[in-house]
Amino acid sequence: MAGGSQSFQKSKVDGYGFERPEDFDFKSYEEFMASYLSVLARRAQRWKKTVGDQTTDISKSRKIKRFCRKGIPSGIRADVWMVVSGAEQRRMADPELYQRLVDNQLDDTHPVKCAINLDIHRTFPENIHFADTVDANGLRKPLCRVLSAVAKNNTQVGYCQGLNFIVGLLLLIVRDEDKVFWLMDTLINNILPGYYFPDMKALQAEQELVGDVVKWKLPEVAAHMEALGVQWCLVGMKWFICLFADVMPVETVLRIWDCLFFEGTKILHRVALTLVIANKEKILATKTFPEAVDLFRMIVSTPHTQDCHTFMKNIFELTGSFPRSKLDQMREECRKKVK
Repeated sequence: MAGGSQSFQKSKVDGYGFERPEDFDFKSYEEFMASYLSVLARRAQRWKKTVGDQTTDISKSRKIKRFCRKGIPSGIRADVWMVVSGAEQRRMADPELYQRLVDNQLDDTHPVKCAINLDIHRTFPENIHFADTVDANGLRKPLCRVLSAVAKNNTQVGYCQGLNFIVGLLLLIVRDEDKVFWLMDTLINNILPGYYFPDMKALQAEQELVGDVVKWKLPEVAAHMEALGVQWCLVGMKWFICLFADVMPVETVLRIWDCLFFEGTKILHRVALTLVIANKEKILATKTFPEAVDLFRMIVSTPHTQDCHTFMKNIFELTGSFPRSKLDQMREECRKKVK
């Protein structure tokens, strides 16, 4: 795992290039890593025994789904994401597309390109690969190229704030612009259709759905939020728009994405519900609107979310049955409300 080795434990920068805060709890991190490293080693052996070096031959199955839920080894993560998401199949159908889009980029005066350029400097400024002082080998130019290509290939979407954080983290992990482009294009078109349209109605519907899922699973929390006048879009929109990339610990985000690329949007709702379940008593103890909103801002970066392995076990165990048919039916009702 990047960021997990002993050499990084006292470093001011983690293995992904993110600067650690002054109050970073090295003791808790080391305690977590002591157990998690052995988990990673076991998972890597299981993956190797199952798929060997032929990641392109992986077929979606119950076994691979189970493996993705338990974590994809960092060495094959990018390739597995490409296969299980369908991005590799789409890329093979038009392997030169990304290069064509780069060769015919949006003009710098185009409104979409202007919006992208504004956000390039706001993308992970605390990461050494995106910092103002970084040299020509940094990731700002690749970030700009991929975002521009995605916008040019998806004119209905163009550019939406939040995409920069998803592409930025993909670049840190995948390290291949072409693959990052196809993963993003697949997310936008196949996995999260309509999420990033300018009217954001699909994303608003997903926030309505978060509220309905909480009402289904934790009615007392839903009633409390309603009594305080807190709308779910106020607390969950950022979670969903950047797929947790800018709000949760990186290792946890990657484990979420291991499942998202295989299983789709249901994973985002499992994560949101788990955050609510884990903080149920604190939520019920809030007495004002600002207090509740502040709490939701904090619950994504607690020690509970730092322990990614336990957190990912919880999103499947604590949330209980999550039938896709029921979720789809609820989503359709939410879309009608938003329209």
